[in-house]
Amino acid sequence: MSSEADTAQGADAAPTKLARRITGPLLFLFVLGDVLGAGIYALMGVLAQEVGGVLWAPLVIALVLALLTAGSYAELVTKYPRAGGASVFADRAFGKPLLSFLVGFSMLAAGVTSAAGLALAFSGDYLATFVDVPAVPAALVFLLLVACLNARGISESLKTNVVMTVIELSGLLIVIAVVAVMLGRGQGDVGRVAEFPDGSTPALAILGGAIIAYYSFVGFETSANVVEEIKDPSRVYPKALFGALITAGVMYALVGIASSIALPANELSESSGPLLAVVAASGVGVPDWVFSLIALIAVANGALLTMIMSSRLTYGMAEQGLLPAVLTRVLPRRRTPWVAIVATTAVAMLLTLVGDLSTLAETVVLLLLFVFLSTNIAVLVLRRDEVAHRHFRVWTFVPVLGVASCVLLLTQQSAQVWLFAAILLAVGVVLYLVARGVRRRHALRDHDI
Repeated sequence: MSSEADTAQGADAAPTKLARRITGPLLFLFVLGDVLGAGIYALMGVLAQEVGGVLWAPLVIALVLALLTAGSYAELVTKYPRAGGASVFADRAFGKPLLSFLVGFSMLAAGVTSAAGLALAFSGDYLATFVDVPAVPAALVFLLLVACLNARGISESLKTNVVMTVIELSGLLIVIAVVAVMLGRGQGDVGRVAEFPDGSTPALAILGGAIIAYYSFVGFETSANVVEEIKDPSRVYPKALFGALITAGVMYALVGIASSIALPANELSESSGPLLAVVAASGVGVPDWVFSLIALIAVANGALLTMIMSSRLTYGMAEQGLLPAVLTRVLPRRRTPWVAIVATTAVAMLLTLVGDLSTLAETVVLLLLFVFLSTNIAVLVLRRDEVAHRHFRVWTFVPVLGVASCVLLLTQQSAQVWLFAAILLAVGVVLYLVARGVRRRHALRDHDI
């Protein structure tokens, strides 16, 4: 067996054109910032429609389900520390180029769809506190600014993430604190935390809510696509991943309980800025602009980290020959994949014109469930593949349960969401066939020469 020093050397020695500048604390904040900013500020109202005041239950279930698949990611990322994430794992496990492409493209489509949803959330009630502008144009400008920061460099992006993560965490602490003050005054209704919508079946309501709540945890998989930029990934990746998920889960459950105490479910569901409504209902006197600014920073951080993932995944798939080689171009001094950044930003901008936040969120979950299903199976298939360096190894029952959880959640998706995801995947198949045709023509031309 290798020593810890060998582990670090083996993981860091993998050749890459990218700069290894992500430390353990930066990675923890990367995952935490993406998870916290990915949904809790935007989706609490949508979740209230499903489960009424029992907001904490689907959040806890979603955390458990996310941890199952996170275990598989921890093993495979530390075993194969390359950009590309799930598509790399699928390629090694199954050896089917089209399947590898579809897994990677599902991840990519989920990323840009998530960024589009976050851009719409950014341009909703939170932004309206400061300026009254049309939502879609505001979302487009927002995505353009995110792309500029992404292109500047991974180090700059992650240092920005540190600041943003601290701010968004403080926002959630404010929600918990003001509702605690509210309770101290004898206000609020604790009984609402156990109230389901009239006529609903509790188990089905929680399961339906877990599908939406799952969106609030899916940010963890973005970290797999920056592995080539992590220092000593075999040692720091599992600690950062699990630590960030559990931290986010605890915060989510507390915020869910606080939201239910402060407001009835119908009032939460009517707002695109539900946590702002909770703070206002507490009567503590936190200015609307203060909390709206915090919420905007949180949503912006989620979008930034999601677009970092999407561009790095695009770069990784192009490196594998699954996408056009032009997408591997990097800026000479910044060493960031600028063509991939431009391409993913353009697609996210187009998606802001389609669907509402709920549809986009459920589509993200559906696409990622295919990715997670592939990854959980890949862990088991690749157990026979030995590597030279030591890596994290998850208990075998974890990926088995991960597969079962993915299948369960897939059965709960609506026909509309299946259709939207199918259209995105069909576009992916067309792109794959076109790219393969171009590669074949180039190969024939080179052969003739």
